[in-house]
Amino acid sequence: MLEDKIGVIGAGKIGSAILRGAIRAGVVRKEQVMASAPRDQVRQGLAKEIGVRLTADNGEVCDFADIVILAVKPQVVQPVLEAVAKRLNKSKLVVSVAAGVSTGKIEACLEKGVRVVRVMTNTPCVVGEAASAYAPGQYPTQEDLDKVETVLKSVGIALPLEERHLDAVTGLSGSGPAYVFLFIDSLADGGVQMGLSRDAALKLALQTVYGSAKMALETGKHLGQLRDEVTSPGGTTIAGLYALEKGMFRGTVMEAVLQATQRSRALGRGES
Repeated sequence: MLEDKIGVIGAGKIGSAILRGAIRAGVVRKEQVMASAPRDQVRQGLAKEIGVRLTADNGEVCDFADIVILAVKPQVVQPVLEAVAKRLNKSKLVVSVAAGVSTGKIEACLEKGVRVVRVMTNTPCVVGEAASAYAPGQYPTQEDLDKVETVLKSVGIALPLEERHLDAVTGLSGSGPAYVFLFIDSLADGGVQMGLSRDAALKLALQTVYGSAKMALETGKHLGQLRDEVTSPGGTTIAGLYALEKGMFRGTVMEAVLQATQRSRALGRGES
């Protein structure tokens, strides 16, 4: 368990999911947590659901917390930080989950020496199955990084990476759930086209993707080997794989990751 108090600026989907995970895993107690949200309805809902202190004042969160998690949209990171900069001194650890915004840009808004860690996580943190990566700015200690990893592991896995790789993480695992949801929906559509009910097709598609991912994780086998174990010569699976290759499935998915990575970099440059 951490002794530090944690504050979240921007208790939206990701920010609130991190709080839930940390509390559920026993990383922090409810009384160690405070979060901010601009809307009354959101604050009231979270206060009732999680039982932590909520406020509309980001500065109050900064005064309260030892670890401040910045969970706002990339476009508003700079104005949010500028408004609370005087309340974020060297005693604070600032953890940003804003896509594309470098530690250097965050540090430039704050007093020299404030410790900043950049994180990229994804929406499966809502169910405790996030794929996260993190990288330090100039000043964090190893103890700081250990604390960040502890919080992130309460909602999934967490990998330490060099910051130059975090835009690629955004394009892969940050945006990846949307690609997977589209694939699942397409699998189900194929089943419906072949006569299955929508309910049956969706249940089969969801379990197929879940089971395949679990099999890959637990067996540790190369994905090519697992694919070959399903693919009999002249059988149904190779016919389906042939159709995917004709449709440039691999290249299209790779291009999606590339485009999302480039967009993350553009957001980091301040492009709208």
